[in-house]
Amino acid sequence: MIGLLGRKRGKAQGTDPIVVDSARKATGGRTRTRVLMTMAVFFGIYATIAGRLVYLGMLDPEVSNGPESRVTASRPDIVDRNGEVLATDIKTSSLFAEPRRIVDADEAIEKLSTVLPDLDVEQTYNKLKSGTGFVWLKRQLTPKQQAEILALGIPGVGFRTEKRRFYPGGETTSYIVGLTNIDNKGISGLEKYIDDQGLADLQASGLAVAKDLQPVKLSIDLRVQHIVRDEIQSAMEKYRAVAAGAVVINVKTGEVLAMGSVPDFDPNNPFNAQDKDRLNRMSAGLFEMGSTIKSFTTAMALDSGKMSLNSTVDASRPLTIGRQTIRDFHGKGRVLTVPEVFIFSSNIGSAKEADVVGIEGHREFLKRLGLLDRLQTELPESARPTEPKVWKKVHSITAAFGHGFSTTPLQTAAGAVALMNGGRFMTPTFLPRTLEEAIAASKQVVSEQTSNDMRYLFNLNATAPGGSGKRGTVPGYRVGGKTGTAEKVVNGRYSKEKNFNAFLAAFPMDDPQYLVLTIIDEPKMEGSTRSATAGFTAAPMVANIIRRSAPMLGVKPEFGQEGAATLASYP
Repeated sequence: MIGLLGRKRGKAQGTDPIVVDSARKATGGRTRTRVLMTMAVFFGIYATIAGRLVYLGMLDPEVSNGPESRVTASRPDIVDRNGEVLATDIKTSSLFAEPRRIVDADEAIEKLSTVLPDLDVEQTYNKLKSGTGFVWLKRQLTPKQQAEILALGIPGVGFRTEKRRFYPGGETTSYIVGLTNIDNKGISGLEKYIDDQGLADLQASGLAVAKDLQPVKLSIDLRVQHIVRDEIQSAMEKYRAVAAGAVVINVKTGEVLAMGSVPDFDPNNPFNAQDKDRLNRMSAGLFEMGSTIKSFTTAMALDSGKMSLNSTVDASRPLTIGRQTIRDFHGKGRVLTVPEVFIFSSNIGSAKEADVVGIEGHREFLKRLGLLDRLQTELPESARPTEPKVWKKVHSITAAFGHGFSTTPLQTAAGAVALMNGGRFMTPTFLPRTLEEAIAASKQVVSEQTSNDMRYLFNLNATAPGGSGKRGTVPGYRVGGKTGTAEKVVNGRYSKEKNFNAFLAAFPMDDPQYLVLTIIDEPKMEGSTRSATAGFTAAPMVANIIRRSAPMLGVKPEFGQEGAATLASYP
């Protein structure tokens, strides 16, 4: 009875066991589906995370977007014209700390000081107690320092891989290639020039990735650069000079093949780079260039058409301008021809050549040859020449023989290139340049005839009796040139004891290919405290540079064909 009632009641209430069982099965199926879907979602999330971790683990940390790559972004290699590396990036480790994880700052500093004795204790203590998340402790460690610090086991300190610049040539190319700071940013030389051309913007945006940066090729020939540096360093020591320098320029293209200045510095350890005597005197030093300027004075007189190689000037007596009296160092006391004015380096003759052209014409000619304006090259270190505020006759007269205005040796060399290559001025460059590009960027500043005449005079000065360029000659290479011995200004007066010497030369003189300018500051005669002249100091430097480098530059010697010029053979 009860079972019957139950079945009736169940039917009345709609709870048939078969229906209930079906409902339970349906509910269980939906639950399992939800569980499986949830598992699939979580599995997908963890699979994505795992894949990302694997991807990041395979990345080179130097090309990732982490903080370390923003600290020291990549830089392109710098190479010479033959592909020799002058500057490159190397990996280095830097020490950092997370102050919030430092347990005992005093103990940490005490341990670190055993490896880093130059660590600033007070500054480091303040960093470790700052409570910040990250501080640098020491940048650019050596591998040995890193290993020793790791062995200390200090919690809260770690290392980040950075880049630093390495210069295989050391001092040899220091003033040309330049320097980077601790963050691998260019601060001088071609390194700064490269940043200014857009590399700094790429670094800031994180796009300066090493594999995408092509090497920057320079016009420098490292072989010739080594010779130049070796010769100027030897000359400075031999003559106990304050400084010395030299530059080698391709006359046809204006490319700088080598340029050096000593004292210099090691860019891999530039602790003394800011010392006052560490100055690139070739482009950033201003000097009265002495009698080398007579090259431009004679060229100006010839190019004006008012004088020729057959012209004469009266140099029989000193020339007085106001309170200034102009005398010759080794006067001949007679009328001189233009070639004689040049090879005897007559101050009186040069002054009269300038007087023929006039004050305005003289200044305009010097500006045309680039001697009075700041030279615009790739090197940021370039000085602006000095000149009188108002040119008067006395200024023109003294400028004729290299006194009264100052310019850089590199500018002097650049102006002389135009006198040797047919009359075209081309701004010197430290980057490769083809002949076609050089001609397109140049301007005609003197006539071809003037250039031919100046080649003749350079050759004459090295071969004729009494010429001052004899010690700059090299057998087989037909070297010609002009000496310059300038008394330095000390306390507002010209000193008889301190000279600034220079020698300006080109070779081979029948068709000049290269120009060499050497300078030496305050040289002394060997075994004496007496000041030395350019013929004994600067000229031999040129001879040594040409003798050693000419074969590398592809200039073949031709013996027995020197073609010595004489005073009787000029046009």
